[in-house]
Formats: sequence, structure tokens, C-alpha cells
Amino acid sequence: MASEATLNNENTNSKFWGGGISPFGISWGKMMMWFFLVSDAFTFSSLIIAYGAYRHRHTQVWPTANDVFTHFPFVHEHLPLAYVGLMTFILIMSSVTMVLAVDAGHRRDNRNVAIWLGLTIIGGFMFVGSQAWEWYNFIIGTPKGALITPMGEVYRFPENAPSLHAHSHTAIPDWALISPDHKVISDKAEVERIKSISKPIKGANLVNNEYGHPLFADFFFFITGFHGFHVFSGVVINLIIFFNVLSGVYARRGHYEHIEKTGLYWHFVDLVWVFVFTFFYLV
Repeated sequence: MASEATLNNENTNSKFWGGGISPFGISWGKMMMWFFLVSDAFTFSSLIIAYGAYRHRHTQVWPTANDVFTHFPFVHEHLPLAYVGLMTFILIMSSVTMVLAVDAGHRRDNRNVAIWLGLTIIGGFMFVGSQAWEWYNFIIGTPKGALITPMGEVYRFPENAPSLHAHSHTAIPDWALISPDHKVISDKAEVERIKSISKPIKGANLVNNEYGHPLFADFFFFITGFHGFHVFSGVVINLIIFFNVLSGVYARRGHYEHIEKTGLYWHFVDLVWVFVFTFFYLV
């Protein structure tokens, strides 16, 4: 009996570890996708941790998201984070449609796979386009811009700091300036002194940032750009899968595993955006 048990264990081990069969009961394709997603999660985690560390180091002069991301298409009023919230909603809804596409694949319902996957692609395109629009407004900046001193200190104009107006008990003069640490400078002599030694800057790039510390713009471009690249790559992959669905490739194969693998990737980029949205825009 003991020899039979040993033989059975050896057969089981050779079955699972001898090659050709996944030891975790899933296909090698899904396992490799999980390995990729875990490694990518470490990359995004490192970026977010680095952002948090530098933000903590420069807390006093770090820009306030409510004063930076206030634009909304065809609206001339300040709407802090409204457009970013809409982008987030679109991406989350695209994750829902991807779930429905995967479910239809499990049922081998080729028609509904195409419908829900098509809606996922539309949501992805809308998100990427919205992010490009947000980048454009971030780069061109506000109409008046800001002032930067030879020491690199950025002084903003009151109209570009709606959060200060909301929390101020008194009206802020139009000719005042907002210091790098978000304090109102209303002494006319000091305002004129700062203007005399400063030069105007407009918008944000990798060198100057009218909204405050330049590292804020650096992290914004890199983190949202890196995530946007992932979303765009997912849209391209989904397009390839979509045309395969329309041509009946997976119906002939008898399974829709490729939908499941792309679904894992799409849910990952959605989840990453939730963390980016939370730590970059809300906290």
C-alpha cells in the first residue's frame, strides 16, 4: 500500500511539474498574464510611493489639485476635479462592459461578446481622449499664468486659486499674489517688489510649472502618461480581439480565453487609475 501511495504521488508530481500542464489549474497564457500584471503593479506602486515621498518632503509648496484641475469642456467656470471625476466614471464603466464581455464569452455568445467589447473600446478611446485634453490644458496653463523668482519660487494670481477664495473669510484683492506656501500677499509694496524681480511663466512642462513645484508636473506627466500608455495599449489589443470576434475566430476554436486575458489586463489598468486618482487628485 505504501509503495502504491508513493507511486501515485510520483505520478501526480510528474503530471503537474513535468511540463505542459499548469500547476495552478489555469492555462499558461493566464498565468503569464498574472505574472506580467504583478510585475507591472510593482512599477506603478514604486511611482506612487515616490510621488508620496516627494509630496511629503515639499508639503508646504505642493500644488493643490483643486486649484490645478478646474477645467471642463465648454464651461468657463472653475469646476475642481469635475472632469477628472467624469474620466474616472468612464473608465470604471468600461470595466463593467468588459466583465459583461467575458461573461458572454463563457456562454459562447459571440454576438454579445462583440457588443460589450465594442463598448469597452469606446470607453477606452473616450478616456484616452479626455486625458489628452487634460494634458493640453495643463500644458497651456491659465490666461494670466504666474510669476517665478530667480530662486524658483512661484507666485500665483488670486483668480487661479479658487480653493483660497472658498476658505477665505475676506475678499482677496485682484492685485494680490499667492505665495508658494499658499498664503495671500496683499501688501502692495511687497507685491510690487516680487513683480520687479520675477518673470512670467505660463503652463507646465518638465522645467517650469505655473501651479507650483516643478516636481508636481514631472510626476503628473510620467504617472498619467505611463498609465495612459497602458490604456491605449489595451484599446489596441481589444480592437484586435474585437475583429477576431467578428470574424468568428473564437467561435470556431470553441473558447474565448483571449477575452479573459485581455479582461484581466483591462481591470488592472482600471484599478491602477483608482489609486492614481485617489493619491494624485484627492489626497
